[in-house]
Amino acid sequence: MKWNGEEYQRRFDRIEGEGGDVRGEADLVRSLGPATVLDAGCGTGRVAVELARHGLAVTGVDVDESMLAVARRLAPEIPWHRCDLVRLDLGETFDVVVMAGNVPLFTPPGTEADLVAGVARHVRPGGHLVAGFSLDRGYSVDAYDEHCRAAGLLLEARYATWERSPFSGGDYAVSVHRMP
Repeated sequence: MKWNGEEYQRRFDRIEGEGGDVRGEADLVRSLGPATVLDAGCGTGRVAVELARHGLAVTGVDVDESMLAVARRLAPEIPWHRCDLVRLDLGETFDVVVMAGNVPLFTPPGTEADLVAGVARHVRPGGHLVAGFSLDRGYSVDAYDEHCRAAGLLLEARYATWERSPFSGGDYAVSVHRMP
């Protein structure tokens, strides 16, 4: 899939300019009390930049160079890495790894388990993997939970929104898994 980072960022700038909340992902991550965060599939860095504004040590990773170009322009002080999450190996772990913006849906079909394993390697013991994605595109929470279990992660909470509305089915889920 080909992305246009500038166009993507303009969309969120417009939403925010019209009074929309674009900080739900960062707020949920912050509620977990991390000091370090990996924004996996960071796009233009919207979540990472917000977390850094609150004093967290953040690293961003994305496969798309146009997205990273915007992220680097917006926050040159944050470490940004270009890498496919399936092959990710930064050699460090984080308190929280977050995959916002439907990240698991953009991996090639059949590689979802490898994606989860790739990001899970970066969750420190006691840390969390947080992911939100649409459930109407062929990747279910049951399959995601199984991939998380295979990577050593345990389900801690599931919400219908980033604002932590209760999950009772539906077409979107935010899952919080913990590394024992």
